[in-house]
Amino acid sequence: MTFKAGPLLAAALLGLGPAAPSAFAQAVQGTPQGGAPASAPLPPPVPDRARPHLDTDALKGDVRGADEAQQRLRADLEAAKDNRGRLNQMLVETTARARSVEQQLTEVEGRMAMLDRSTSDLGVSLARRRGVLAEVLAALMRMGRTPPPALLMRPDDALDAVRSAILLGALLPELRVEAETLASDLSELGRVRGELAAAKETLTRLRSELDDDSRRISALVTERQRRQAEEHPLPPAEKTQADQVAKGTSDVHDLVTRLESEVGPAARAADAANAVTRPAEPGKPDLAALENTARITPAISFAQAKGLLPLPVAGVPLRTFGQGDGVGGTDKGLTIATRAGAPVSAPADGWVVYAGPFRSYGQLLIINAGGGYHVLMAGMDRITVELGQFVLAGEPVAVMGGAPRPAAPRLAGATAQGPVPVTGQPQLYVEFRKDGNPVDPTPWWAATDSQKVRG
Repeated sequence: MTFKAGPLLAAALLGLGPAAPSAFAQAVQGTPQGGAPASAPLPPPVPDRARPHLDTDALKGDVRGADEAQQRLRADLEAAKDNRGRLNQMLVETTARARSVEQQLTEVEGRMAMLDRSTSDLGVSLARRRGVLAEVLAALMRMGRTPPPALLMRPDDALDAVRSAILLGALLPELRVEAETLASDLSELGRVRGELAAAKETLTRLRSELDDDSRRISALVTERQRRQAEEHPLPPAEKTQADQVAKGTSDVHDLVTRLESEVGPAARAADAANAVTRPAEPGKPDLAALENTARITPAISFAQAKGLLPLPVAGVPLRTFGQGDGVGGTDKGLTIATRAGAPVSAPADGWVVYAGPFRSYGQLLIINAGGGYHVLMAGMDRITVELGQFVLAGEPVAVMGGAPRPAAPRLAGATAQGPVPVTGQPQLYVEFRKDGNPVDPTPWWAATDSQKVRG
């Protein structure tokens, strides 16, 4: 037998009398130590007139918090007026913070799932031993009401005293073991419940922080795109032309080639990328250049950025480059399961050469990172940048949806085939290409993110 009840049964064994089994019965029924007995009367209901006051106070607090956040955001936007670098810095910092909070949320939710399982297992274990515990309690209660002759020390009943002593000598060690085992279980149950309560509080706080960051990112992106439309308006005809090219092309490599040669914004972006004269070979990069958030060209070459690029979204890797796809081919990129509505950031500096739907990719974003490198991302619900726009590494460029959708087309050849099976979460697909050929993106991820990708 392996049920546990702690100090309660131990107290009964030490002779505390009939009161001890009553407390022990509470523990067996799952009442926390120090809590009210199961038979205790419920507290009187809160008068109806008191409830609106409490709810109103909480609502007013939420409104005040939202108003203060809006005031801070307006002040930040005013400070960033006519300052592209400041606006970009706020975008990158807020997105990085949101990604960190999302990662913490994922870890806390995983921890809570484990604690829930532990609580359930302990509850089942205690419930299975309820019959045995009832028998032990009954024996203790009978002993309390009618002490055996050995405890009364009646010399005229020596035989009964000897028999009782033999019986107690055999019974008490077993009961003590049961008491210690049950005590350990209940102590563990109390610890798990305490951790679970703390995790729930952390989860509530993190969700609130993420909501604030999401609203902030949305407002900053709106301001960024407003300025983009004013400074570099995209003619509707050019957007239509890009969409028509995408509809008439079934191959990603051909799509990029045609866009950068036939569509004005994409062609200008390709020319700007080709005009960058930064070192193309790996070497020691100028990290100080990354601090300039007002830059309009890549701070360092893509080849030099190995080990420096942030993952575009927080999440759990599902499939990695080179992994078998189950149908005779291999994956050409990285697929990440994300949270619903997660912000997606650009992995590297570059120019947007396509943003829109494409074949089985769904919403497809292609960034020309210079040096013959392109970054492809698919599976987003909404893209928040425009054709020809320059973006920084870590800057928000899209938003994941609230429902799972195919994200990673099988790229055994140049033509996109059927999607990989979906999970219960949205999926982001990321692919790096060099001169039209997929390359392993793993060496490019920053150390901490690379470790997360590798599990």
